[in-house]
Amino acid sequence: MPGVSARRLSHEERRQLAVNLTRVVTLYRSILDAYIIEFFTDNLWGTLPCSWQEALDGLNPPQLATLLLGMPREGEVARYRSVWPLTLLALKSTAYALAFTRTPGFQTPSEFLENPSQSSRLTAPFRKHVRPKKQHEIRRLGELVKKLSDLTGCTQVVDVGSGQGHLSRFMSLGLGLMVKSIDGDQRLVERAQRLDQELLQTLEKEEKRNPKVVQTGPRHPPHHVVRWVDPTTLCEELLLPLETAPQTGARLLLTGLHACGDLSVALLRHFSCCPEVVALASVGCCYMKLSDPGGYPLSQWVAGLPGYELPYRLREGACHALEEYAERLQKAGPSLRTHCYRAALETVIRCAQPELRRPGVQGIPRVHELKIEEYVQRGLQRVGLDPQLPLNVAALQAHQAQENRVVAFFSLALLLAPLVETLILLDRLLYLQEQGFHAELLPIFSPELSPRNLVLVATKGPLGEALSFLETEDS
Repeated sequence: MPGVSARRLSHEERRQLAVNLTRVVTLYRSILDAYIIEFFTDNLWGTLPCSWQEALDGLNPPQLATLLLGMPREGEVARYRSVWPLTLLALKSTAYALAFTRTPGFQTPSEFLENPSQSSRLTAPFRKHVRPKKQHEIRRLGELVKKLSDLTGCTQVVDVGSGQGHLSRFMSLGLGLMVKSIDGDQRLVERAQRLDQELLQTLEKEEKRNPKVVQTGPRHPPHHVVRWVDPTTLCEELLLPLETAPQTGARLLLTGLHACGDLSVALLRHFSCCPEVVALASVGCCYMKLSDPGGYPLSQWVAGLPGYELPYRLREGACHALEEYAERLQKAGPSLRTHCYRAALETVIRCAQPELRRPGVQGIPRVHELKIEEYVQRGLQRVGLDPQLPLNVAALQAHQAQENRVVAFFSLALLLAPLVETLILLDRLLYLQEQGFHAELLPIFSPELSPRNLVLVATKGPLGEALSFLETEDS
């Protein structure tokens, strides 16, 4: 998907982008703030302009992917079957123009050309227990951290929200960095420590079999710490050096791979407040878990703009995978009917128990094989209602006939969702710049593999050489 590069914007241009984003988000808030499961109960289709309804009605899923989301199949030429209203075309162009580009400097990651399940850029020991998505992420982010560490003279990397430690292991045992690994979940930390020992044993066996393949010398696995990091206060454990610091003092680099919600905010605050933290490489996620207030906005500029507010629904929508949904649209599989079925279920729930709104429905397996009334019966049971309630099957089938409208409305919301993510991340850039730091934001992962693929990089000195790493896949 096309977009704007944060790196090419001056500070004033970034501030103007924030102004434009708040205006557009305010203008289309009714779409962004809608819950697709209320498509029928709130008549969401009727909230769209009549000219938009005429343009979108009857489009099949592949046409929505190509014409609305701008993601055609390879070699496909977009052909409109009718003249779209200028307001809808303006929405599409604006969504493309104002969102940060999520397209990295490579197309298909070269590491998976030979085998889609195994990165050719990681040796077998570092791929074990790691899915392809995570292989791609730990290699790209780990190598960026290594570059940043060398350029800034860091003595220690702190991986916050480290989970099972895949990134920490690669940085320490694969790239030779001194790494502290912090996570609040005792079980995950214990799992990470077991995987550390398993990897160490594997590397030692390989070295004995072929000393030339594996570098000799002492190995330093990650130092794991169980600790919840509070975004509102400084964490002393995070700042403690692993070894006696040299006379110049410890120089820390903070990183987080999909640091959830306020955890990304905590990284920014430690970077800005602590002189020993000299660099930051953070990939955020789960924006709906940001504290309100506290997690957004951070910058004075965005906080002073009318319409800056981003309620839960908007932040949750910004976490959807646009590229993955566009691929589903192109395939036009039966799984696309899930939103329509769930919206139909909501109408039955409201009739049976009006005060029960948007209840969570545990995953119903093989939805695409069910008749809509069968789905509704199973859904009623999952929310604690009588599955034998009398159903108006004709009404349910009428809802099912509007499946493509449901998909079209959801596609509209997804088209706008990157604007919300852009505003959240732009606010973080401006927050750091307001304090005089160097900060940039670029796509680091393939968006098809990793939807939250924008990395925020910051230092207390010039950044240019480190960012050149992100321009190509095989650097």
